[in-house]
Amino acid sequence: MLDSKTVDKILTVILIIAIITAVALTIYVIITPKKGEEFTEFYILGEEGNASGYPSSLSAGEEGTVIVGVVNHEYEPVTYLFRAEIENKTIGERNVQLAHNETVEFPFTFSVSGGEKGKKKLKFLLFRQNQNQSESINLTAPYRELHLWIDVR
Repeated sequence: MLDSKTVDKILTVILIIAIITAVALTIYVIITPKKGEEFTEFYILGEEGNASGYPSSLSAGEEGTVIVGVVNHEYEPVTYLFRAEIENKTIGERNVQLAHNETVEFPFTFSVSGGEKGKKKLKFLLFRQNQNQSESINLTAPYRELHLWIDVR
């Protein structure tokens, strides 16, 4: 059997190892950056830079302008493709590369062609590709999608 001094030495070593492990884990938790939710903000604003004043009624050939915003919260650099469509017809595209937490806002001016009058759905589509991926941007399914209804007079 073990005498009490040997048991005390073994318990002391175990206690010291436990304390060192607890301190190391505490330091790791404090130093390691917390990774939050991964997402991309995609929004449109009116010409004044507010969430109002969108062009909603245009004559054929008349121009309307919105401000398009993209914010990368994906924790990695991302390449985006912005595309605008009316009745499944592309009316504008733009590539955007953003680092994590980077924002871009740009004006997008469009016009509706002189076809049928009435309500037209103006779609704003955002596609994405990670920088560490070798494949091209998947254009079959948008990552984010917004729309405006335009009354064509």
